[in-house]
This record gives sequence, C-alpha cells and structure tokens, in this order.
Amino acid sequence: MKSPRVTLEQWRVLQAVIDRGGFAQAADALHKSQSSVSYTVSKLQEQLGYPLLSIEGRKAQLTERGEVLLRRSRHLIKEAVELEELAHTLGKGWEPELEVVVDQIFPTPALLRALKMFEPQSQGTLVQLKEMVLSGGVEALKNGHPDIVLCSIVPKGYLADPIVAVELVAVAGTGHELLQENTPIDNERLSRELQLVIRDSAVEISLDAGWLGSNRRWTVSSVQSALEIVESGIGFAWLPKADIGEALEKGVLKPLPLVSGSEKRIQVYAILGKGERTGPAARLLVELLQVECRKCPS
Repeated sequence: MKSPRVTLEQWRVLQAVIDRGGFAQAADALHKSQSSVSYTVSKLQEQLGYPLLSIEGRKAQLTERGEVLLRRSRHLIKEAVELEELAHTLGKGWEPELEVVVDQIFPTPALLRALKMFEPQSQGTLVQLKEMVLSGGVEALKNGHPDIVLCSIVPKGYLADPIVAVELVAVAGTGHELLQENTPIDNERLSRELQLVIRDSAVEISLDAGWLGSNRRWTVSSVQSALEIVESGIGFAWLPKADIGEALEKGVLKPLPLVSGSEKRIQVYAILGKGERTGPAARLLVELLQVECRKCPS
C-alpha cells in the first residue's frame, strides 16, 4: 500500500493559515513559531509540486488548486478525529464525559428528572451542560463534537428523533393594555406593542424566529430574562408553557386573546452528534430524556 507523503499536521497548519488570516495568526493559534508554520506550508507545497497559496499584500490567498485540496483536507481531518473517538469509545466503553447542548425551550422539569435518574447509573461520567437558543445547536455541531443536542433545527447530515413538542404561549403581564382589549387582537394591533425576543445564541448564524417584524423589539439572552421582563408589565412574548405554569396559576401572566397564533408548538429533536460513535452513557441519557418527556403535559 502506498504511504502518504503529506501528514495530517501539514493540512492542519494550512487550514490555520487560511482560517486565521495569515502565518503569524496561525502560529499564535497553534502555539508554534511563525518560522515553523512557514516551513510546514512550504514543505507541503514542495511535496505536492505546485503552490497552494499566493501572497497578496500581507495576506495569504488560496490558489484554485489550494481551494480544492483545503476543502478535501477538512473532511480528512474530521474523519481522523472521528476515527480516534470511535477507537476511544470501543476501547473504554463508557464515556468519561458527555457534552449536552440544550435549547432553552426544552422543558426544564423533564431535563432535571432525566439527569437525576442518570446520575446514579452514570458510572462517574461527567456531564457538561450547555444552554443555547435557536440555531446555537446547529453551530455547536458544526464547530465541535457534542454528544447530544436537543434543539428544534436538524442540520443536514444528521439523523434525529423527535423527543418533545414544546408549546409556546403568547402572554403579557396582568396590567398590560393588550389584556384590556374587548375584541381578539390581530397581527397589526400586536405589532404596535413591545415584543420580547430571545437572542439566537449562535455567533455565525442569526435567526429571529417568532419576531413580528415591528421596530418595537427588545432582545434578551434567555427565557428567564424574557419571563421576568414580561411579568413586570413590559411588553409581551411567546414563552414555553412549561416555564410559565406557576406564573399563569398565580395570575401574574395571562394569555393574550389573539385572533390566531396564540399558541405555537415547536418540535424538539434529540440529535446524537457523534452518530455511530455514540457511547452507552449518551444513549442511556437520551432514553431517560425520552421517558421523562412523555410525562410532559400535552
């Protein structure tokens, strides 16, 4: 079998030069000297027999051949990382740590019950829980290797199982003027009021799901922040029913009498970020989450 002349490390260095915008920046990111980075890229081009980069001003730009090879090299390194992770899973069986990325609309009571059931069966597995909003789960899968992602958006290339349908309710604080309306509220009337919208936690992608398009919008970073502001009488929002049950019972919040759309259902999926490399701890936690989600009010 023919052995490759170019190493994975050489491709990784080339990727860093492009992604970071230059040799000096790549050196900082890789904790190498700039001369070492320059030598590695130079050696790579020498082994291939043609240039992959052209220097324009102070910035390195890919040649046409370089673009093709860099794209393929990303898949190569991704597969190498996945191969090592699979070897780790097969060798040790039970994962030492789970990275679980959860959309904030996921019902907190079900999550907590599942984690409580998981802990005594975990064999010491650590859980790293990360909260996100909207497309934050997609970005987590793109930029890392989370074990489990619970979100409403399933990116291409991933299989997912529906785990729970989250009900969002349009609500306002008891004294809000929208609740003084004598007739059902239409979209035009609603758009004149201040709406609380939860900020997409993704850095590279940004969605405004649920926003009516009015300029009267406040953006917050969490469901809890939106809940507290709406309870104070400022604005309205669509909030998860599971998180506002107590406020509704106490009368602090009231549903808005909209013409339509006062309630929305969003399907949340369980995505195994590592596919076939998913270990037994992650699979157990998903099973427990499924069990607890079945107990959520429909």
